[in-house]
Amino acid sequence: MKTITTIGIDLAKNSFSVYGVDARGKCVLQRTLTRSGVTRFFANLPACLVGMEACASSEYWARTIESLGHTVRRIHPRYVKAYLLGAKNDANDAAAICEAVQRPNMRFVPHKSPEQMDIQCVHRIRQGYVRSRTALINQARGLLGEYGIVMPQGTSQARLRLPAVIADESNGLSGLMRRNIASLYDSLRFFDQKIAEQDAILKTIAKENEGCKRLMRIPGIGFITATALLTVAGVASNFKNGREFAAFLGLVPRQNSTGGKTKLLGISKRGDKYIRTLLVHGARAVLRSFVIGRMPEGRRSQWLAALIARRGTKRACVGLANKTARIAWSLLAQGTEYKLAA
Repeated sequence: MKTITTIGIDLAKNSFSVYGVDARGKCVLQRTLTRSGVTRFFANLPACLVGMEACASSEYWARTIESLGHTVRRIHPRYVKAYLLGAKNDANDAAAICEAVQRPNMRFVPHKSPEQMDIQCVHRIRQGYVRSRTALINQARGLLGEYGIVMPQGTSQARLRLPAVIADESNGLSGLMRRNIASLYDSLRFFDQKIAEQDAILKTIAKENEGCKRLMRIPGIGFITATALLTVAGVASNFKNGREFAAFLGLVPRQNSTGGKTKLLGISKRGDKYIRTLLVHGARAVLRSFVIGRMPEGRRSQWLAALIARRGTKRACVGLANKTARIAWSLLAQGTEYKLAA
């Protein structure tokens, strides 16, 4: 067998397709591996470049294959699609990955350390609890609306008013409906408890990590956003400046330019939606403090005032989130300290 220099592997649960080429780009390997045979196959293979899509289980396989002496590059599936020839199947997908990983201008998805994966896991579990709690509150509001009981929006309003609705015997609720609402309220308290447990874990991580402490000095970044940004701490060093990092998070304008005419649209919304949402919410809190006069006078407040006057409050909020992302990149990639502008 000729020397294999590059391999594309299409990940799955039990059946893995691999496609290998030599230094001239000629196919010299095309086969299917079982899950148990993947490690054995790469252990007996000379060191080469291995490409795979950034999908479920890709972090695990990237660590496993790199531990065997190979270089692993993960690619977003969107960028692999352009290199797919013929019908979509596992073999053709592996060939497309092999072709894509050899492109000099290809963008790769950085790996995360096990510690970063643990923190991301906490955030994902917390996010699931928050979504379930929101769905539960919306369900309770909808059901009560059928009985003429209108409850204001918001989690705090649900906590405050649901016990009163359950206890009020003159509101026309049947015994069965009252028991069901009581069950929803018990579930609401359960989700509150679970979210509080995850918050306690994140607070402990933020208190013990120096990077999080530096990030939390930035206005608009609390322990949740700081720990979320910590999961991309290794990613930040892969960008040459803060604007590229903000673009990675989807906080820069989307372009539709041609013929030398630049046309900027809304934000691109690429990258991690969760982190982008946290940054925008944090920027909204900073704007609120600015509007009510709690922000100190200085260049930052002058910049915000001019931005709001020129572009409006909502665009200013996204612009501030972009600026916060750039500052966070400097702290993560260069180890700098945040200093409030005079």
